[in-house]
Amino acid sequence: MAQMALGFGRKPTGKPGEWFYCIKHAKVEEGPECPAKDRLGPYASREEAAHALDLAAERNREWRDDPRWNDSAEGRGSQGGEDG
Repeated sequence: MAQMALGFGRKPTGKPGEWFYCIKHAKVEEGPECPAKDRLGPYASREEAAHALDLAAERNREWRDDPRWNDSAEGRGSQGGEDG
């Protein structure tokens, strides 16, 4: 009984129709099945969740290349054409 008070044994929360990508198990899941620390989402469809890693990589590239987030002198030099 004490375990339940600490949150052990609880299933991750989610709703049918919400799709997630579990990075630990490398699989798409509805619901979700795995803890939040191991998943990306929610996504609107199974297909969208299946491409979660591609979407994350694309967003990382966009943020890395965004001058608003890259204010170091070294970073500005790698943008090409900007002179700090």
